[in-house]
Formats: sequence, structure tokens, C-alpha cells
Amino acid sequence: MGTPQVEFRHITKRFPGIVALHDVSLTVAAGSCHGLVGENGAGKSTLGKVLAGLHLPDAGELLVGGRPVRLSSPLQALQAGVGMVHQELAFCENMTVAENLCLDRLPHVAGWLSRSQLEVRAKELLAPIAADLDISRRVGDLPVSQQQLVQIAAAVGRGARIIVFDEPTSSLSEIEARRLHALIRQLQQQGVTCIYISHRLPEVFALCDTVTVLRDGRVVTTQPVAQLSEDAVVALMIGRRLEEYFPQHLAAAPGEELLGVQGLSSPGKFRDITLSLRAGEVVGIAGLVGAGRTELAEAIFGLDPAVRGEVRAAGQPLPLTSPRQALARGVGLVPEDRKRHALVLSMTARENLTLPLLERLSRLGWVNRRAEGSLVRETFRRLRVRAPGPEVAAAALSGGNQQKLVLARWLAARCQVLLLDEPTRGVDVGAKAEIHGLIDDLARSGSAILLISSELPEILNLSTRILVMREGRLVGELARDQATAETVLRLMAGLPGS
Repeated sequence: MGTPQVEFRHITKRFPGIVALHDVSLTVAAGSCHGLVGENGAGKSTLGKVLAGLHLPDAGELLVGGRPVRLSSPLQALQAGVGMVHQELAFCENMTVAENLCLDRLPHVAGWLSRSQLEVRAKELLAPIAADLDISRRVGDLPVSQQQLVQIAAAVGRGARIIVFDEPTSSLSEIEARRLHALIRQLQQQGVTCIYISHRLPEVFALCDTVTVLRDGRVVTTQPVAQLSEDAVVALMIGRRLEEYFPQHLAAAPGEELLGVQGLSSPGKFRDITLSLRAGEVVGIAGLVGAGRTELAEAIFGLDPAVRGEVRAAGQPLPLTSPRQALARGVGLVPEDRKRHALVLSMTARENLTLPLLERLSRLGWVNRRAEGSLVRETFRRLRVRAPGPEVAAAALSGGNQQKLVLARWLAARCQVLLLDEPTRGVDVGAKAEIHGLIDDLARSGSAILLISSELPEILNLSTRILVMREGRLVGELARDQATAETVLRLMAGLPGS
């Protein structure tokens, strides 16, 4: 294992209604890349945040470099040599790269901000990771991959020798993820210790030398990666073997058309899109980042005022003017970013689930609490949402349960057409299998599903047929028995033979 750089000794952390970490002990060797894996809610991110100074443990001891430390803020953690790259990036998006990098110590002369010193300091912070970024550009205008570079630069440039990576590739394309992996290996060569939290086991096996498996807030095992297989890790994570899921909706022939799209175009996003969704189908849409898949789903749902073309729901014209119109016609959207575009995190799980249904649950302006409670309990049971109760804040739920909550909303709304944009992004293998099963159940019950995913195995396994988008256009359609990873990738990239 080498010399311990970080030691967690009997760490316990409680939140209202839940014990997130229970008597957790493990060591991280200096210069290693140590993986933390487990289902959503297993305690991985909580443990990382304890090290990063975001959570104080209720019991136990934390050692950094062999010395006991009490880290009650990210600043104290950074002073101890610890930085963190968060899954949900936290910046002042209206400020520049330079301003964000130097926000905690803006250079000034006679009380006025020194722009020249600001630029020099920002470039110094970016230099250790060789990041070629325009420091005058607003952070909100950068792609996610470059925003992550800003986070890494902020940590490394300030002397962090330990960096916690929390689901760093959940919003990245495969090419961007590979660049990040190369940077992590470069940091290790410089002596930086990395703690890598991820649901993507191939990444863990490619990057990490040691892995710790957490389940229900407890350590199950810590072993060298070389002594484990992916199947063994999955079994340790969820307490059972996970068999490959085969969708049952494929056994039945598709029914009537529930959604028809004809000549749909939006300037600068996509053009001349024509497609059809039938009852009982799961139609996958594959494409590289920027191909226009998300923009297409948003336009169908009424979120693009510039869109032109025709959409029909159950044979009737669907006005593309607002989500209210789409919902009234039985069309629901599960957006890619659940925290920014799907949930009101400060509201309870119950309130989030019934938010678009209040008109249906109300009479004379008053919500029927009994009917609401019954609907919430039944939907929670059906989707196996794991929460202390329906009154828990949505922000307190794990990523997988937040995603189930978003799906539950449209299930309760009785939507017959579901537009699912990256429905398993950032969820663990157990929750992913449950969501796959739910998608299959919905298709078997007669719903029509448009599935957008960057994970080819997900598209290939679940889809009745697959549409491929490239540069805003549909460039191919493949029946299930024609679709392989190679044929889909060639269409996505526009390679010869596609």
C-alpha cells in the first residue's frame, strides 16, 4: 500500500433521518489513485466531502500525512493540502476564468482590483496542469470539460497534494474523459494523491491501483484492483450478482403512433428532423456531444421558441409553444441535468413529484392531501424510491433516487410519451438496472420512449431501433439486429463504411 497519505479512522457522519457513514476506516497511500465505489447513497461523496472540509464527522479521526486534522471548511482543507473536483461544478458563472481562480485572494492596488496581477496569478495557477484556457472568458460559457480544468487548476495551483475527484466524467464525452484520465496520470507522476469516486467501473479499473467498496455507509472491502473483477465489485456494491437485463418489450409488436415529428428545424441546433414513436417502442438516439439530441427533445417539449415544423401527439397537432401544452397531451421530458432543470432541490420529494399535478389534485384551489399522499406512496413503492419519507428535501436524496423522483413525476402524470435525456447519468449500477427495468415496464404497458444516451451499451440493449444524429441531422436508422457498437460509432463520426 505504501506510506499512508490519508487515514480515515472510525468515521461516522449522520444527517437527519440517515446515517451516511458508519465506522468507516481506510487508508490511502501517497501517490496512489484510490477508487471509491458503491451504490448511490453508499457514502462515497460524503466521505470525500469529509476530507475536503465540507462535512465535519460526528465521530472518528482524520489524518493527513500522518497528522490528525480537523477540517471544518474547504479553505482549511486546502491549507492541509486537500482539494476537490466536484460532480456538480460550483462557480460564479458570470465571472471570468481568472476571477474565479483568484476569487479568494483578488490582487489589488490601493483598494482597486489589479487586472494585470489577476492575469499573471491566473496563468500561474493554470501552468502546473498545462491548461490552455482563455482566462478572460466567462466560466459559464465554457464546456463542462474546461470548467473541470478550472477546478483542478484551483486545487493544484494552490498546492493541493491530495485531490478528490467526485464523478468527474459524468457530464463528459468519451474523448473529454480520456483527456481527464491523462491529466490524472500526469498528476500522479507529480506525486499528487488522487481519490477517484465513480460509478463507471471500467474507469476505476483503468485508473486506480486500489479500490474501496462502500455499501450502506460501511466499508465492505479494500483491495488492489488487480485482485478483483468488475463483476466481483458489482456484487460487493449491491450485495448480489447483477444479471444482464434483457428488455421484455421486444416480445410484442409496436402499436399505434403516439408521436410523429415532421421536418422539425431550429436555427443553429438541428434541421429537417423526421421521426416516429409508436406505442411499446423504445427508440434510441445516439450521437456525439453537440449533435443536437438534447435540443431536439427540448423542442418537442415546447422549450424552443425558434423551432419550426410539425409534431403530432396521438394523431393530433401538438403546439410547440410551452411544456404545459406538451404535458396536457401526455408528453413528458426527463432532462439531462436533473438538479438544474428537473428538481426544486429545496422542496420535499412529495412537492417535487406532485408539482405538475396540482391542478389535477386540487378542488376549489385546495390540494386534496389524502389523494396526494396516496399517489406519492404508490409511486414511491412502484419505483422503489429509497428515502426516509416523502417529506425529505430532494437535495438530501442520492443521485439515483433523485433520478427516480424525476421519472416518478411523469409516471404519476400518466404521460404516454417520455423523452428521456441521459436517464442514468451519474447513477450507480443497481439504480441503473432498476431504471432500465422501469423503461422496459413503461414500454410494455404501451408508452412510447425516446431514449437519448451517451452510453452505447444502454442504447444497444434497450432500444427497439436506433436513430443516429450528427451535426444536427439524422444520418441513419438501424434496426436492433443491425446495430452494433461499431456501426453506430461510424455513423456518429461520419466514417467511411457507415
